[in-house]
Amino acid sequence: MVAQANAGREHDFSCDPISTYVKDGWLHADGTTLGADNGLGVAAILAVLEDTQLVHGPLEALFTLEEETSMGGALNLAPDWLTGQRLINLDSEESGDVYIGCAGGSDVVVNAQLPSAPLRDDERGLALALTGLKGGHSGMDIHQPLGNANRLMMRVLRELGEMGARLKSYQGGTLRNAIPREAFATLALPADAWDDALEQIAAFEQVFKRELGSADPGVTLKAAPTDLNGEALSHDASAMLVATLHAAPCGVEKMSADVPGVVETSNNLGVLSLEEGRFHLCALVRSLHDSAVTSMVDRFKALFGLMGARVKAENSYPGWVPDPEGEMLALFNAQHKALLGHEPQVKVIHAGLECGIIGSKYPHLDMVSFGPSIRGAHSPDERVELEAVTECWALLTALLEAAAKR
Repeated sequence: MVAQANAGREHDFSCDPISTYVKDGWLHADGTTLGADNGLGVAAILAVLEDTQLVHGPLEALFTLEEETSMGGALNLAPDWLTGQRLINLDSEESGDVYIGCAGGSDVVVNAQLPSAPLRDDERGLALALTGLKGGHSGMDIHQPLGNANRLMMRVLRELGEMGARLKSYQGGTLRNAIPREAFATLALPADAWDDALEQIAAFEQVFKRELGSADPGVTLKAAPTDLNGEALSHDASAMLVATLHAAPCGVEKMSADVPGVVETSNNLGVLSLEEGRFHLCALVRSLHDSAVTSMVDRFKALFGLMGARVKAENSYPGWVPDPEGEMLALFNAQHKALLGHEPQVKVIHAGLECGIIGSKYPHLDMVSFGPSIRGAHSPDERVELEAVTECWALLTALLEAAAKR
């Protein structure tokens, strides 16, 4: 699961239990991610293996490590280990949908050591906190009108930089595949610009509220004095860094021309930090076309190369090319109609399902992906519809039986 907790919510994911409650038919966690993504897929597979009454053919159960971080489990899967001809992927989040394709992607990691300069006597410490955003999944939610804390904060820092502010430290986002909900910056600000800066910060908060509207209404931007010690970035280095991040690709880059309503290429400015002049960024590029991922990575290299940063691509994975004529899709459509009275929506998802990686190692596999309705994945708003879990289990068992008879 993606381990995320609200600010002020003390939770040790290595040992603390997830506190849950049910509201209006949905299972929630109290201030943390729930783990429905993808604990439900694991639970369903274990339930199949445990149930002695189910009708099915020979089964292989594949559990992969690090799907939410590096996809290392799928990437290191041996190409001659599995023997099955069909694959049911239980890692989708919309009841009534079946997925037959997905985006590929790559992490983009940027590092740089930037020049600093001593603090001056006429500078005061200013702490900025941008909080209250919903966040969300950087693939499935990237097209939603949600705020990205890193992108919004750069707009503020650009304005304050014009007043002579220098960036001392920064922390925004915690995972490259979660849209950042919070960002925190510490600045060295000329004392004579203090009042104007506070006025601009208050104005930005209202601008963000108007722009995000009802889609992300909880945004707050607060400023407070803070003690300073050591050094801050030089004025030129601070301005260069903020300008580069302000110009960096973020959000939807292109919609698909072939699959209506589906994002083709996007980028998430996921994790950003600055400490003692050490700058780090981890972004996640996604696309239905592997060539577009390569192109976006090269844009990062070109942009951040201008400031002397080191840029590399990591944990790259291929997309899953749709096969609308697949036998498994036909079987799933038939079972869905028989159980629920209508056929599902056949979709391609702008997220990194492991089907792309597994399919590259086992190109003969006939694959579908489905699951129950999950909302707010990768954020503390994560919840799952209980009725949809029941439907998902019925579909899974019926599909196994139908495949066995076929």
